[in-house]
Amino acid sequence: MKFVLLILTLLLPGLASAAPIRIKDLVEFDGVRGNDLIGYGLVVGLNGTGDGLRNAPFTEEIMSNMLERLGVNVTGEQFRPKNVAAVMVTATLPPFARAGSQIDVTVSAIGDSKSLLGGTLVMTPLKAADGEIYAVAQGMIIAGGASAEGQGASVTQGVPTSGNIPSGGRVEREIDFAINDLSTIRLALRTPDFTTAARIETAINRDYGRRVAEMMDGGTVALNIRSTGARSVAHAIGRVENLSVEPEQRARVVVDQRSGTIVMGQDVRISRVAVSQGNLTLKVEERPLVVQPNPFAQGETVIVPRSQATLTEEPGIRMAEVSEGSSLSEVVAGLNALGVSPRDMIDILKSINAAGALHAEFIVN
Repeated sequence: MKFVLLILTLLLPGLASAAPIRIKDLVEFDGVRGNDLIGYGLVVGLNGTGDGLRNAPFTEEIMSNMLERLGVNVTGEQFRPKNVAAVMVTATLPPFARAGSQIDVTVSAIGDSKSLLGGTLVMTPLKAADGEIYAVAQGMIIAGGASAEGQGASVTQGVPTSGNIPSGGRVEREIDFAINDLSTIRLALRTPDFTTAARIETAINRDYGRRVAEMMDGGTVALNIRSTGARSVAHAIGRVENLSVEPEQRARVVVDQRSGTIVMGQDVRISRVAVSQGNLTLKVEERPLVVQPNPFAQGETVIVPRSQATLTEEPGIRMAEVSEGSSLSEVVAGLNALGVSPRDMIDILKSINAAGALHAEFIVN
């Protein structure tokens, strides 16, 4: 397995602190959010890769109902088409979406269809959690995979049973949200942090020249719309969201054992600690010995097992001492200089964290 070492640090001159970021990229405004939609429909026009109706009777049922609504009587008829597949259609209704606007939809097979390539989604209503229809989806499916099958083998690349329809949904019903009736709107931080929330409060009050924002907790800042003197809530949000602040981040180390990736921030520190690491290699060799009887003697040829086991220790890191307050990037740079592999480096970081010398949030995936 190939390992990758990725270290995200900002140690260049002039980059010791985080760059200013707009408030709109740090928070979510209370009530301004999307809504999930879901629907159940049919994909037609497949090249023999549709559902097997014996294994997916719900496909035959919805197809019969659709034909009945179109005036085609199929009661008692036996039809087994292979170019039809039942699918689940999902989408997100963005905030302030108006009737007639278009949204992207995702189509996923729920039966035993092998591929949705070349298929067309038939008009499918999309419902929200309240059971009401808010959009209708229809169109050609763009699948992200390919498949081929012969008599003795088959090959599949990607996921041909799922695809997208860009702008395939049309909004039919709007969600009522009287934003201008709000007297106070809350700014919810995507990553709660008291320092960042305090900086957002300071930036807003400084821009208005008076106290219009107040930090409620580490994840919420309340904005008093009436105190801003804005003509509407939308005007106040438009002014606030473009202000820039420097967010504060927790010291964090993220390790992915499967890919050997290590991601860390610049604020990670290590207390005084000593590290010793080495590799043990166990090697077992089988050298069977064949024993044959003497000529003209009564006997049989026998294979006698012979095993040789050796245990060697490869030279690794000798006792390495880390001084007080060293940054993790300095430690990793030193380990790299000693030729430590990413796998061994992950084990060393785990041990340092277990010893209580790693002052950061340690996340292992």
